[in-house]
Amino acid sequence: MGMKANTLTIHPVDPQPRLIRQAAEVIRNGGLVAYPTDSCYALGCSLENREGIERIARIRSLDSKHHFTLMCDEFAQLGQFVIIDNSAFRTIKSLTPGPYTFIMKATKEVPRKMMHPKKNSVGARIPENPTALSLVREVGEPILSSTLLLPGHENPLTNAEEVAQAIGNDVDLIIDSGTPGVTPTSVIDFTEGAPIVRREGAGDVSRFD
Repeated sequence: MGMKANTLTIHPVDPQPRLIRQAAEVIRNGGLVAYPTDSCYALGCSLENREGIERIARIRSLDSKHHFTLMCDEFAQLGQFVIIDNSAFRTIKSLTPGPYTFIMKATKEVPRKMMHPKKNSVGARIPENPTALSLVREVGEPILSSTLLLPGHENPLTNAEEVAQAIGNDVDLIIDSGTPGVTPTSVIDFTEGAPIVRREGAGDVSRFD
C-alpha cells in the first residue's frame, strides 16, 4: 500500500459532528479505522467487512479463536446482537458504559466470521468515550472492533502518533482525540452461566469474586 493513513483530530469531549461523519464514512465504505476508547485504541470496521476482519487479524497476528468485539453505543443495541439472559441483564446494565467487554452468545445478526467458531460467542461493549460513542451512533450499527495490541507488545498503543508510526500503512484512518485509557477492558464471560472473569483490566471486577 505504501500510503500513510490520514489522521483526523477530533475534540475528545465534544466531538465535531462533521468530523465524526467523515470517520463514519470511511467505516461504511469498507475502511479500517484506529480510534480511541475509554480503554486504549481499537481497530474498527463495519460488521459486513470480511476483508476488515482479515486486516485486523493480520495486524494483530490473531488466530480464529479470537473474540472480536461489537462496539455498541447503547444497551438496547447490545440486545440485538447478543443474547442477554435475565441474570446477566442487571449486571451488564450496571457496568455500561464502562471499560468492560462482555462475552456472550451471538444472535443471528452477527456475522459468523467474527464469532468464536465453537462457542458462537462474541465480545460486546459500550465504551465511556464521547468520540467512540459518537462514531458508533453515526455508523448506525455496532463497529466490529479489536484492541490495538500489537504482537510482541506488552501494552496497547495509546496515542495517535505511535499508532501512525506502527501501523500507519495498514489502516485507512487514525482518529486523534485526547488520550484514551491505557489499560485494556476487563473481560467478563457470560457464556457458561455464572460470569467468569477472563481478564482483569480497567473495570473493577471485585463483584465477581
